[in-house]
Amino acid sequence: MEQTGDGWIFYSRERRPEPWQVVENPPLEDWQDLLDAVERRIGRQLLKPEEAERIRKTIQLRFP
Repeated sequence: MEQTGDGWIFYSRERRPEPWQVVENPPLEDWQDLLDAVERRIGRQLLKPEEAERIRKTIQLRFP
């Protein structure tokens, strides 16, 4: 995962020696993992709480 401006870019690869590929439509599980990671970083004061709220809204829009 990589943050870019207002959004996030998800990457995946099949095996270790293969190059990373951009995931166009990441599944809900990937978004939940991102939210969990962001909430942990907020707890350590590395991110602002607004970031978690933006991710929650994105999840609600993509997965009604």
